[in-house]
Amino acid sequence: MEKPARQQKAPDSAVLQTVERALAELRRGATVVLHDWSGQGALVQAAEQASPEGLADLAALTGTEALLLLTARRAEALGMPEAAGLIASGGVLALAVEDREAERIRALADPTATWVADAGAPEVAVGRARRVVTAPAGLDVAAVELVKLARLLPAALLAPLPGTPVQSPRAWADARDLMAVTAANVAEYRFAAARNLTPVAEAAVPLADAEDARIVAFRPDDGGTEHLAIIIGDPKPEAPLLLRLHSECFTGDLLSSLRCDCGEQLRGAIQAIAEDGAGILLYLAQEGRGIGLVNKLRAYTLQDLGADTLDANEQLGFDADERVYLPAAQMLHRLGFRRVRLLTNNPQKVAALSRFGIAVEERVAHSFPSNGHNEAYLATKAERFGHLF
Repeated sequence: MEKPARQQKAPDSAVLQTVERALAELRRGATVVLHDWSGQGALVQAAEQASPEGLADLAALTGTEALLLLTARRAEALGMPEAAGLIASGGVLALAVEDREAERIRALADPTATWVADAGAPEVAVGRARRVVTAPAGLDVAAVELVKLARLLPAALLAPLPGTPVQSPRAWADARDLMAVTAANVAEYRFAAARNLTPVAEAAVPLADAEDARIVAFRPDDGGTEHLAIIIGDPKPEAPLLLRLHSECFTGDLLSSLRCDCGEQLRGAIQAIAEDGAGILLYLAQEGRGIGLVNKLRAYTLQDLGADTLDANEQLGFDADERVYLPAAQMLHRLGFRRVRLLTNNPQKVAALSRFGIAVEERVAHSFPSNGHNEAYLATKAERFGHLF
């Protein structure tokens, strides 16, 4: 069969539209078709949504049993020796799923899941009728990225389309009323969303420690994730901007949780900027170091069982820090700022902004004492994340 000609890179609007629709399907437990331009295609479901009916649908549509895709980090937490060589490359491990036991699949994906009576320890579940197999190259990594973008656990069920490569995976999907998305669009999504951030609303919002403040809301073209710029005073683009990058923390920012120092960092930054006369705090929608609120609560469960904040994220299958700072750089460019004095103790933020064309002329220290509950959390930030206190 003659392969279709390689298509040109999709415009950002198409990337955002198709990927967002695929994410909505996965979050409601449905199936999507993931494919590349060579005709290679597969059905994908989120592993944490696995059900007997869903597994049966995958088998009926493809004539094969699904594969369970786990990140190397999750496979390592399950004690799988094959994970060691994949961690540095961010690779994905594929397991054969031969028994359609949805609850055990969910437990393999989620270390906080409730186990059925005969499931045993995770290591036992891995050993029961599961073997490492080869997944379609490129589609395996894209499938896991897709469920990550959906703010679900980074584990996916994948079933290759029958007769792959097929003439048109999209036509195959359309004939079965399934949403189709390309691996290339999945890989491009985060960049497309950041490039398309534009200001959509602005209002004066006097704050307790900064009465001369206004908030500018940024949104991508697809109406997706919004980020906020809290502008205090009247900062001038010709001078280095006092800037704080703050990732949202529902528990710390809104509920004054004592497990972290986020609330103190947020309010302290607003006060520091106001005292300096002018500056900006970018409030970025990337809860839990980018894993989302639900997964952060799962990480808290693992921390209560003895893991630190870094290990907990990795046991869930995530990298230690999943945040990206391209949206922050794009917002600064839109607002006309290129030079900053960055309020942070995290060297990764300095490096990230520099990569995206923002000159960090000074790192301004920004730390707060322990509250009696977060000593271990702060120690982990210093010892394992390299934060400078």
